[in-house]
Amino acid sequence: MAAMVLRLDGFHFSVGLNEIACTILTIFVTIVTFIRFGMYRTVLRYMMLPAIGHIFFAVFLSSLALALSSYFFHAFVPRSVPFIYMGLGILLLGGPRIIFRTIYYHYYKRNKPNVFIYGAGATGRELAYALIHGNEYNPVALLDDSPQKIGQIIFGIRVHPSENFSKLNSLYQPVKLLLAINNISKGERLRLLDKLSEWPIEVQSVPSVEDIATGRADATEVQDLDIADLLGRAPIEPDPKLMSKNIHQKNVMVTGGGGSIGSELCRQILLQKPKNLILFELNEYNLYSINYELQSIKKRLKLDSIVIPILGSVQNKNRLKNILIHYHVNCIYHAAAYKHVPLVEGNSIEGIRNNVFGTLICAQAAIESGVNHFTLISTDKAVRPTNIMGASKRLAELVLQSLADNGYKTNFTIVRFGNVLGSSGSVVPLFKEQIRKGGPVTVTHPDIIRYFMLIPEAAQLVIQASAMGINGQVFVLDMGEPIKILDLARRMINLMGMKEYYDSHHDDGDIEIRYTGLRPGEKLYEELLIGENVQGTAHPKIMTASEEKLSWDNMQQLLSKLDDCCHNYLTEDIIQLLLNSPIGYCPTQNKDQHL
Repeated sequence: MAAMVLRLDGFHFSVGLNEIACTILTIFVTIVTFIRFGMYRTVLRYMMLPAIGHIFFAVFLSSLALALSSYFFHAFVPRSVPFIYMGLGILLLGGPRIIFRTIYYHYYKRNKPNVFIYGAGATGRELAYALIHGNEYNPVALLDDSPQKIGQIIFGIRVHPSENFSKLNSLYQPVKLLLAINNISKGERLRLLDKLSEWPIEVQSVPSVEDIATGRADATEVQDLDIADLLGRAPIEPDPKLMSKNIHQKNVMVTGGGGSIGSELCRQILLQKPKNLILFELNEYNLYSINYELQSIKKRLKLDSIVIPILGSVQNKNRLKNILIHYHVNCIYHAAAYKHVPLVEGNSIEGIRNNVFGTLICAQAAIESGVNHFTLISTDKAVRPTNIMGASKRLAELVLQSLADNGYKTNFTIVRFGNVLGSSGSVVPLFKEQIRKGGPVTVTHPDIIRYFMLIPEAAQLVIQASAMGINGQVFVLDMGEPIKILDLARRMINLMGMKEYYDSHHDDGDIEIRYTGLRPGEKLYEELLIGENVQGTAHPKIMTASEEKLSWDNMQQLLSKLDDCCHNYLTEDIIQLLLNSPIGYCPTQNKDQHL
């Protein structure tokens, strides 16, 4: 009617049966079309460009129905009326929806903090769309370095060059920058993070498009930058043959299965489908946690492997033998150890008992039970040790090498590596917690450096080294370049949107970096090799070292004296025995505090 009035400048027309039939048919076709295009189901505040397209096509079909019905019924409908009708339909149906959505969006977004998105590719677009309709953040600008993308408008958000960050930061005052780039090389990502670490804004990352598409993550699931991003380590893909050689359809036991390294070994071993995976752990809660997780993995991946959680101590030989014989264990990964340097330094007797005699007892139980492979997880602190923990691990290495020379059926392998990220006692989670609390971030010494490796990578390399091992062989993992702990602390502070300052010199900083001094037994740097006799292997990240050994007779004499000292709590005598043993022990602190 409105189209007719506009065309004829008033109600200068009559309505007969032909016009009524034309109107009824047009209304019927229009309702069916609108239902089909979801016009009555659209939630206005979520309406985007596709919905505008649906309105256009639905109104076009309605006007086409009007034109055809008027022709067939010979109704009085001038030829220009369907076009006027279509224009009015689009205006009156689309206009209120767009106005309502715009008002709602501008009101709603005021309650959400502003954020920037770095990356205008597929991941960035997916994130922007999700954030616009979410409750957490309001995306106000997209940043990108691609000239082809700069100036584009995506969901109403303009793409800016990264050089405009300072101006945009002052204008919008975002609370964080979300990194939405996943399809670049490791080197490019590191260079990008170096640039972002200089910006005064907290940086977080988002999942890849693949993770979002497969349901492994939500588009808005922002998280702190991955530890690997902070340190620049690119893990090597494991060799499937080496990973499965000692595990697939075999009975495998992990001692210390609830610890940082032990639990990751369990995860990696389970993926290789062992017949039985025995979790041997002293800590009840750790055992419960890893067992619950592995059972969930089993269910999700539909694995047939049986996971068996067992409480016990590696110092109980009868318990170990009973388990090894009952489950016909083929392979042991010995990760049970006390590893925290200051704690072991203050509790040296328990450290020796668990790390040295626990390894000896476990190895003897493996020999007597006919276990084929025994792998010791060692540490770089065993090289020229300056603390009790390192000395105890070096002695554990020598124990296995001495046993290996006796020709037993069990194949003993030692794998030595440095710090793993995210483990208990790692500086990365400690620094994160300290930064979130407002500081200070504690660094023992400005020049201290450490090697770092991701826990999954370390576990995979341990499994592969074990598969390559010849009896008594020591393997050393390639840890890459050492990282200065002070640089790591500064990088983490900057990427969490703050600026560091040192001790009492504030100078407009947010988080203090405080030097606390080296802890008892702590070195400025760690080593992985005792001598220079090192050779490569078939794996680019695994080397083998030939080092000094002790005969089993000499080892037995040393262990007997050490056992007597531990039994009688003769701490000073233990220190003297370690100093006189061929392990290169050179303590850096007074040992009066040992227990």
